[in-house]
Amino acid sequence: MSDFYKKILDNNKQWVDNQLAIDPEYFKDLSKGQTPPLLWIGCSDSRVPANEIIGAKPGEVFVHRNIANMVVHSDMNMLSVLDYAVNVLKVKHVIVCGHYGCGGVKAAMGNDSIGIIDNWIRHIKDVYRLHNVYLDSIENEEDRFNKFVELNVKEQVFDLAKTSIVQGAWRNGQDLTLHGWAYGLNSGYVTDLEVNMSSNEDLDEVYQLKF
Repeated sequence: MSDFYKKILDNNKQWVDNQLAIDPEYFKDLSKGQTPPLLWIGCSDSRVPANEIIGAKPGEVFVHRNIANMVVHSDMNMLSVLDYAVNVLKVKHVIVCGHYGCGGVKAAMGNDSIGIIDNWIRHIKDVYRLHNVYLDSIENEEDRFNKFVELNVKEQVFDLAKTSIVQGAWRNGQDLTLHGWAYGLNSGYVTDLEVNMSSNEDLDEVYQLKF
């Protein structure tokens, strides 16, 4: 058994002991069910832990993560999570959280082949294509990279709003708001990108579903 593997098993035992010392009913209460108010759609990057960033406890955040926090309309994994969060858990907020320094977004700025992930990164390249005139006008590469991260998040929020799941919830009068954030790895702070949506009125008419 490797030292690292043994360490994480020991860490689990220590974590359980610490939680029980604070609240002997902690795990018993958790096992009764979940009613999180928030769905977090974030990047798979190990440096971006959803609960810790916002100081949330287990049971307070429903989480979906993938490379570059993408909302792909044909991704059944993401759609299944979204449907369960919205229609069963009745979350009130969905946050798409990207992060500066995102490797997936960086890869989408270039042309190097990485492997099967090239097919996923193509969706990120589509975002670049939508904003290429603006992005290409930014001479400083780091500034362009950071702005691409932000634009990618905003487009994913719009793509969330386009789903039949979210629009159906709005049609039924459900209290549901979408948000876009960017997390700073070098600061720990999140930036609210001010793309907050609670109806489909902010979408082009072609995307507004009629029920």
